[in-house]
Amino acid sequence: MPRPKKCRRICGLPKRCRFGPLDGDAQAEVVEMTVDEYETIRLIDRLGYNQEECSQQMGVARTTVQAVYNAARKKLAEALVDGKPLVIQGGNYEVCPRGRGCCQKGGCQNENCSHL
Repeated sequence: MPRPKKCRRICGLPKRCRFGPLDGDAQAEVVEMTVDEYETIRLIDRLGYNQEECSQQMGVARTTVQAVYNAARKKLAEALVDGKPLVIQGGNYEVCPRGRGCCQKGGCQNENCSHL
């Protein structure tokens, strides 16, 4: 029996959940990215975290972050190269009670956060 998936901590939901080509086919196949995949892209590519820092922030192993990040980049490439709409939804995650304010290098800075 496989191990149960560990819930990934995120700092907040994306501001926008749908992206796509403006001149594309409205019936095009949609690429679905999970919220935790989006979070790895945000932390690593946008905020400059390395995979170890990202894993501490999300409360999972570095190897898990590596796998989630690789899946997210593959989905981004598919959406961009093939001109498919991208939808961010679902996944196995929980939102940190402090929200975006917890994104500090070294993990959640909230003493009331149950994930320290």
